[in-house]
Amino acid sequence: MSHVLDNPGWFALIGPQADFAHGQGLARHFYRDIAPFSAIEEATPAAYSDLASDLPSNTEARLFRPSDEALPPGWLAIDAFPMLQMVPKHDRPIAEDYAVPDDLTEADVLAMRELVDVAKPGPFGPRTHRLGRFVGYRENGRLIAMAGERLRLPSYVELSAICTHPVARGRGLAGKLMRCLMNRAIVRGESPFLHVRPENREAVSLYHRLGFTVRREIWVLWRKPVSEAS
Repeated sequence: MSHVLDNPGWFALIGPQADFAHGQGLARHFYRDIAPFSAIEEATPAAYSDLASDLPSNTEARLFRPSDEALPPGWLAIDAFPMLQMVPKHDRPIAEDYAVPDDLTEADVLAMRELVDVAKPGPFGPRTHRLGRFVGYRENGRLIAMAGERLRLPSYVELSAICTHPVARGRGLAGKLMRCLMNRAIVRGESPFLHVRPENREAVSLYHRLGFTVRREIWVLWRKPVSEAS
């Protein structure tokens, strides 16, 4: 790999987020109540052997990989799809033309989970909120929009869980939350990045307007040992 962003799961799990990881050798896993992702250092039989040895029973390994790599012996493909990996064009803060959002805490976990259930931004487990900072907007006491941080690797932080309740869409709340998180990351000396499905044109368009550009295509591979596939 030529860059940590080419294998973001691995460099998160052996680096800044090692406390959320288990595994050995050439493979690591997030604890599943935090995130459903695993990682390998390289696509070799040895790495997949390490991956299988600590993979929780009856679960698939979900990997961020640079391509739809060939399956090693003893594994089955469950799913595979490309994501766009996007990074900002510039490393300077952008105009703070937004109302300052609330910082979300442990006390907000139930509200966060309720919003996720409705808005469906992607995987969000009971302890996902512990991966980073989350911010949101409330209306009449209800959380109606939020965004947060997921993968953290040296000098980079992934923005994720970006979602708005259906009743509040069309008001630019997601963009405001993104600007807030982008600026905070840049001030800390970190570069924000994100992953988005190419077919999610509305989100891709928003990220372009916020100054993001496509760095590369990343594949999400769902794979399972043959003995666990049934």
